Amino acid sequence: MDEYIGLDVSLKETAVSFRRNGQRVWRGKCPSDPQLLAALIRKHAPAARRVVFETGPLSVWFFHALTAGGMPAICIDACHAKAALDMAANKTDANDADGLAHLAEVGFFREVRVKGFDSMLSRTLVAARTKLVRTTLHVANQIRGLMKTFGLIVPRSMGGKFEAHVRSLLADRAALSQIILPLLEAWRALRLQAARLTQQLLAEAQKRAMSVADVDPRHWCDHSDGLSHCRRGCIELQAVAISGRLAGLDDAPVSIGRG
Repeated sequence: MDEYIGLDVSLKETAVSFRRNGQRVWRGKCPSDPQLLAALIRKHAPAARRVVFETGPLSVWFFHALTAGGMPAICIDACHAKAALDMAANKTDANDADGLAHLAEVGFFREVRVKGFDSMLSRTLVAARTKLVRTTLHVANQIRGLMKTFGLIVPRSMGGKFEAHVRSLLADRAALSQIILPLLEAWRALRLQAARLTQQLLAEAQKRAMSVADVDPRHWCDHSDGLSHCRRGCIELQAVAISGRLAGLDDAPVSIGRG
């Protein structure tokens, strides 16, 4: 007999519910570890047909780990499932797991495509660089604001010129230097790490370019294996846009859309 499993995933524990022939046959909790969950499913539901869980921070890891363990994992749209789960009299993790198992049994869900780890690495690289660049700019603006209080106006400048201007203005301000120079050192360290991530981003763009060089741009979005050629093209174009300003690191942060 086919069995259907609903998983309500949280960071520490995952509520689990098993259904068979329209009835719940077992439910409980398990640490949020795909290997432990796979062992639990093999024990209580050896004939599992669907293992359903919602999109969330752990969904990529859970999907690939459960799939690698031979589980029929299905990640569903959390917004689509919310309407059905909100109908429960008591909103608890256990009841949400029951609701997900019921959705799995009746087939009333919207499955989403889970990105591969290679694709997520690319997105993580872009997000990490964007965060570093924005933090670098934030620290630079903080230095400018603090120095204005004492009548020290840092001229509009970028990169090494900014640091030189700050140090020259602080030349005869020993007390203020003890406050501003640590910020300046942090700014320099952030800028260095952002430059390293930028180099990784450009190397990734060159690697992606090799894989799409022979594909007609009109057909980029016709491919669905792994990271689509359309998304590869987006990464390349946005990476190339910053290639000419690699040394300055004062360009606008790069972002990858979710569309």
